[in-house]
Amino acid sequence: MRIRAAVSAALASAGILLVGWQSGAHVADTGSTAAATSAAKSSGASSGSGTSSGSAASGGTAGTAAQAAGTYPGSMVQTRFGAVQVQITVKAGAITDVTALQLTDDVRKSVQISNRAAPLLRAAVIKAQSAHVQTISGATVTSGAYLSSLQAALDAANL
Repeated sequence: MRIRAAVSAALASAGILLVGWQSGAHVADTGSTAAATSAAKSSGASSGSGTSSGSAASGGTAGTAAQAAGTYPGSMVQTRFGAVQVQITVKAGAITDVTALQLTDDVRKSVQISNRAAPLLRAAVIKAQSAHVQTISGATVTSGAYLSSLQAALDAANL
């Protein structure tokens, strides 16, 4: 009976460790997914995960990267502190610049928060090549609207 209990406990522990390891590996991979997808698009390879556009499904990924070059404005996102809109600049299928076309400006404090958060968000987005970045502490509303507008621009650019 003790042997059975010991084996059951060992198997349960191994299962918990395996699940924890797998979820940790998944979390670590999500940070580099955007870079891997961007690299796969520019090299013409298919990553095999996520959704693919119609041209990628037909083997035209190099054309997709060329089509994505240019500037793409995001949608205007209304917040209780004012509107937020960003625009991205894309070259060779990668985000090269993020410009804030409009930031929250309802009150003086909103302007201060936006002026502090915008450069930090811009740097994080360019580094991550994605809208999946951390929000800025103390600028949660502005960050959320910024990233929503950014996602709309990324969708327009098919990135």
